[in-house]
Amino acid sequence: MTAKVVDRPPPPGASRPPSPRAIELALLTGAVLVSVLGHLYAGLATTGHLPPGSGRYAAGLAGAALFAHLAVRLRAPSADPLVLPIAVLLNGLGLVLIRRLDLTTPGHATADTQLLWSALGVVLFVVVVAVLRDHRVLQRYAYLSVTAALVLMLVPVCFPAVNGAHIWVRFAGLSFQPGEFAKILLAVFFATYLAANRTALALTGRRIWKLRLLPGRVLAPILAIWLLSVGVLVLERDLGTSLLFFGLFVIMLFSATGRIGWIAVGLLLAGLGAYAVGTFEPHVHGRVEDWLNPFASIERGQGPGQLAQSLFAFGAGGVLGTGLGHGRSFLIGFAAKSDFILATAGEELGLAGVSALLALYALLVARGFRAGLALRDPFGRLLATGLASILALQVFVIAGGVTGLIPLTGMAMPFLAQGGSSVVTNWIIVALLVRLGDSAARDSAGRDSSARDGSARDDSGRHGADAHGPDGVPPTLRLPGEAPR
Repeated sequence: MTAKVVDRPPPPGASRPPSPRAIELALLTGAVLVSVLGHLYAGLATTGHLPPGSGRYAAGLAGAALFAHLAVRLRAPSADPLVLPIAVLLNGLGLVLIRRLDLTTPGHATADTQLLWSALGVVLFVVVVAVLRDHRVLQRYAYLSVTAALVLMLVPVCFPAVNGAHIWVRFAGLSFQPGEFAKILLAVFFATYLAANRTALALTGRRIWKLRLLPGRVLAPILAIWLLSVGVLVLERDLGTSLLFFGLFVIMLFSATGRIGWIAVGLLLAGLGAYAVGTFEPHVHGRVEDWLNPFASIERGQGPGQLAQSLFAFGAGGVLGTGLGHGRSFLIGFAAKSDFILATAGEELGLAGVSALLALYALLVARGFRAGLALRDPFGRLLATGLASILALQVFVIAGGVTGLIPLTGMAMPFLAQGGSSVVTNWIIVALLVRLGDSAARDSAGRDSSARDGSARDDSGRHGADAHGPDGVPPTLRLPGEAPR
């Protein structure tokens, strides 16, 4: 007889687990509430009354979150439910911190501008989610992407330096950082190149002791990327962008090949380039000197510099912080809302608040890596890994700089810091992670369905001679050593 496998309906009264989109909507509601309450509290603590335009701020943030949620619900229904709420919460908390600093620097208000840039970022998020139906389409534009990235990186060299670095383009009263957009284009190119050459990178070449030397045709692009990162550092005097580009390539190279030696080679090349430029380039050398002795200006009687003020802010915050609106991190100066926004969080929210922010970043990066692990195609896996690594590298470089772990850079904390180019680019990265997460979920569902179908076919055929043996006796009931009849 053949046994049928019947799917049993859930017992009466049993509740089904909520859908991913329901979870996302609930988390978005919490993210908006936390941001709005923080906005109101910062105004009350700083000025003693509710900040003007609070209703407009709350409505704008809620409307943007709902707009993005509807786009995901309609065009990427299987996407990860945590990615969008984390981005909204980080962006909302960034607006809270910038508004709080605006209240103590009334002549340099930037929160409204940041809110407009955030709205533009959400619009581009919706466009990417709606238009890009299959991430593999991006493979067709790999060489166009790298060409555009090179142009974007070189354009700022033609414009005057801002705070010692050639990373800004100023035109008609507007300013933006082209390098912010270049990092996405480079991630697309790296993913395409490594997906096509991962076998050659992992297996070819002559082995000498424990190292495998690659042939020239494979090694040339790697050396070109190293020289490119050093060239960016020399021409633009931007240590952060150089570390980001080269670190991104090394991480994706390791992900494609699984060879730990690439990490060692990458660290060696990055160290050599950073040492050479840090020694001979005056602007970068000055930042290295400040990092080695952040209190040198105090000893010279010139007062604390930005890094010293940042360290004082973290020290004043302690474990629980001074309270939102009660800190003095505005003394850091012009970079308090951009490079050093994390110092404000450290002073007013304390170690607990900074740990929570870093946990949000870690969770966002982990969801990107998770999508990469679940995808079937090599390009999608590498692209998800690269995009998540961009966020991780930015957080490490910026947090390390403002806490004195590494020399300072001119980068912006993702979503948190003031910077239109940065917030727009990060929203595009989140849109791509949402799309990749949706594809990963559909791939997993397809594998599960294939496995169930294969199991059913196997079970249906395992009767008679297959299921019970040629004599009709189940193999599990036959005595040891007993031959079939």
